[in-house]
Amino acid sequence: MALRADSAILEDVTVVDLTTFVTGGFATLMLANQGAEVIKVERPEAGDDSRHSGPPFVDVSDYDGPGTSASPNGESPYFWTVNYDKRSVELDLKSDEGLEICRELIAEADVLVENFRPGTAERLGLGYDELREENPELVYCSISAFGETGPWSDRPGYDLLIQGMSGIMNVTGPEDGDPVKVGLPQTDLITAMWSAFGIVTALYRRERTGTGERVELGMLDAALPWLTKQAAKAFVGDEPERMGTKDPVLAPYQSYPTADGYLNVACANQKLWKQLCREIDREDLVSDPRFETNADRVEHMDELEEELSETFTQRPTAEWVELLADQAGLPVGPVYDVSEALENEQVEARDVIDTISHPAAGEIPILEHPLNFEHAENGFNDAPPLLGEDTEAVVESLGYTESEMEEFREKGVFSG
Repeated sequence: MALRADSAILEDVTVVDLTTFVTGGFATLMLANQGAEVIKVERPEAGDDSRHSGPPFVDVSDYDGPGTSASPNGESPYFWTVNYDKRSVELDLKSDEGLEICRELIAEADVLVENFRPGTAERLGLGYDELREENPELVYCSISAFGETGPWSDRPGYDLLIQGMSGIMNVTGPEDGDPVKVGLPQTDLITAMWSAFGIVTALYRRERTGTGERVELGMLDAALPWLTKQAAKAFVGDEPERMGTKDPVLAPYQSYPTADGYLNVACANQKLWKQLCREIDREDLVSDPRFETNADRVEHMDELEEELSETFTQRPTAEWVELLADQAGLPVGPVYDVSEALENEQVEARDVIDTISHPAAGEIPILEHPLNFEHAENGFNDAPPLLGEDTEAVVESLGYTESEMEEFREKGVFSG
């Protein structure tokens, strides 16, 4: 069926999300941003573990509408950032009734995403082979730490472990320091993006063949292709090491101290290098044999850092940005803290940060996603759901009566 010119690309896609935490949550968030209806199935009264992640929490104790705040401390902004535009349904999947309702949801869905330990979905009666008999067009995505094969497949895993085992921590941090974890859940987000890409690719295949597909991936597998430069060095026997903000194959391409902070400088090709030296009145560096080519500069990176640091510390960061980026058009920029990154004139001009009405917390900020289409809509329309906010509406839509739903409440299939 052809899409309207102004429609969201995934507006007719229904996703059942059985995941917890960030990896699956961000994958289905990406689908929701493109118009998919995402039904998040959560444990009664407890919900997704990320609902309890904090502080900080936002007090919503005065709220008395549908759904609840799973944490006694209130709503978690961390949960919000990966659950905009979803619907929340409480179901006890260990009960026969909860499992049956879940299977009915999946039978009518286009996509299922789960991040159970390998084998758990099958034990619950939610394995791919079983579900595709009821829904041959289902796209089924399984996410785990190490994948479903190999000697580590039964191990649990989180972002910290995968950052360590993927080599990321070994190439992150100061040269003479300890391995350092990237300050955001990088491998969770890497895996989420691969998952969303795999799901959309499988949906495209379904359009061509009429049949569903299973997408299976592990976090460790997902992280390794992102090594790029570091993997290239390792492939030829040159073991990458921690380099601080330096780059293994480009120079100058790092942070330098200024009079009041830091400046990132990415002027590695010859044209940019020569222009940088002119603008900072260091043309002597152009004729220095240690810095003649990029290869020379990489070989003498420490000496180059010493020379440029001596110059950049003479002015504050803002002056260097004005001179080099705004006036000379060179690729340099400040090192912002998180608040500065979220609140600046460029982010404001691009409408990256918006607000949306939350049923219990009032107006809350949202981080929009970066895809902008010429002929399709995208973006978030609704706040992240309270726990179980949509349970009754979704279960009723499957044909259950009020008396049946009351029985489910009494049995703890969902709260109410």
